[in-house]
Amino acid sequence: MSSVATMTAIAIHGGKGGAQALHAVQVPVPVPGPGEVVIRVSAAGINRPDILQREGDYPPPPGAADTLGLEVAGDIVVAAGRWKVGDRVCALLGGGGYAEYAVADARHVLPIPRGLTFIQAAALPETIFTVYANVFEHGALKRGERLLVHGATSGIGVTAIQMAKAAGAQVLATARGVMKATQATMLGADIAVDTLTQDFGAIAKDAGGIDVALDMVGAAYFDATLDALNIGGRIVYIAAQGGAVLQVPVWAVMRKRAIITGSTLRARSADEKARLAVEVERVAWPWLEDGRVVPVIDRSFPLAQAAEAHAWLERGQHIGKVVLVV
Repeated sequence: MSSVATMTAIAIHGGKGGAQALHAVQVPVPVPGPGEVVIRVSAAGINRPDILQREGDYPPPPGAADTLGLEVAGDIVVAAGRWKVGDRVCALLGGGGYAEYAVADARHVLPIPRGLTFIQAAALPETIFTVYANVFEHGALKRGERLLVHGATSGIGVTAIQMAKAAGAQVLATARGVMKATQATMLGADIAVDTLTQDFGAIAKDAGGIDVALDMVGAAYFDATLDALNIGGRIVYIAAQGGAVLQVPVWAVMRKRAIITGSTLRARSADEKARLAVEVERVAWPWLEDGRVVPVIDRSFPLAQAAEAHAWLERGQHIGKVVLVV
């Protein structure tokens, strides 16, 4: 490691732009600070926030690398904390994943679950942390309750379906198109709704209502989601691809004793992410190791083809995660 001075990373030409703005550059290898590790990256997950950052709408938090990439898998080359050189790990990052080497807080690093490849492991941190924090903490999903998952075949969606089923919940999933709805059923959803031809709100109510909704759509689905919510139900927002401004019928919220909440992951403090890492390893890692939760990889691209990978994700035809291979 000491002989390596520069590395290939993906930069954004002009600071922001479309997928074609992504290109490979040579930059210095990052230097770890106290309590940080350096990971030789084998694979990096691509997430919607990467696209927002590329477009100039989601700047990295203070101290984070400007390079895109919120999750990686690889091996430790500079150790800290519980880790030693050579350990196979995956990590949650504030940025910097689209590169040959990445720095991570040692507390935000987890062992790769038994039996998983680097490509599979690179799809885990951002997604599993997000689902755990929003479905099981903010949403307080319990065994026997029903979870509504909008965007069922996204990276978040396929993970939320499997984690909810592993926890003993029922799942109603929505997707655009018959093929995606069928895939949601194959992943374990009890009911899958094609929103192009079916009314998910009516189907959810006929099924007994929903207790928790994980929503990345936003305003376009709010009225029907709230209407299908059971007493004491919770709607948790993690994105707003269908509109970011809600018109909230306060009396309906009061009658249902509904909770409307949401969160982002990247802006959380290092200590909070470390707390989440402990919980994720305790709760979700056993599900990965016994096969109840399986990473779903749509396709992978070489690091140098990051522009093509972003373009593919933006087309919205993927099922599961898109990953860069270094």
